[in-house]
Amino acid sequence: MEKQRLAPDSADPRAQLDRLVRERGEDYATLSRMLGKNAAYIQQFIKRGSPRRLGERERAILAAYFRVDEALLGGPQRIGAAVVDAGLVAVPRFDIGAAAGAGGLNEDDRAEAVFAFDPRWLRRLSATPQRLAIIRVEGESMVPTLDHGDDIMVDSGDGAERLRDGIYVLRRDGVLLVKRLSCSLARERVTIVSDNEAYPKQTDVPVSELDIVGRVLWTGRRL
Repeated sequence: MEKQRLAPDSADPRAQLDRLVRERGEDYATLSRMLGKNAAYIQQFIKRGSPRRLGERERAILAAYFRVDEALLGGPQRIGAAVVDAGLVAVPRFDIGAAAGAGGLNEDDRAEAVFAFDPRWLRRLSATPQRLAIIRVEGESMVPTLDHGDDIMVDSGDGAERLRDGIYVLRRDGVLLVKRLSCSLARERVTIVSDNEAYPKQTDVPVSELDIVGRVLWTGRRL
């Protein structure tokens, strides 16, 4: 027998989340996948009360993404708590490394954190800020441009359709890589370059053999 659907009141975190989803034009499945959950997670929480409360990690990510206080989504009331300014744009950071390792940036990947950026600064980088994600660099093949452990911002809205010379995250033979691409005039073939000269170039590679995840726009690192 189908579970009885709950009717959240206006003070309930479920009602507040549902309001945010509708007002911002989001959908349950996309938000669920952003959290690293199955596609029905948010809908079940809002409509059926399962789980009864959002986990601390999920609540923090959603609060940062919607730029609201965690208390609105069931978090504790904290006097003087830092709240992400309503003018900032949240970009999820995924626990994924590019350079070695299978897969990456799939709909089932888990967002471990959210970074907040000034929207004017982001607009100078990308026409599609909603398609941005942050992952880390693994390995030394892109030294000195990118070091092992660096964070990189990837624009998945800027891929094969607009391919041009630059640094991209791509998949090849099931492996997630971050490489510099040098395009032919017709943009049908590329040279795959590792900035570390100890790694050989791969020349005359058909673009059709590559899965271009997105263009790398920004990097950050710990000193």
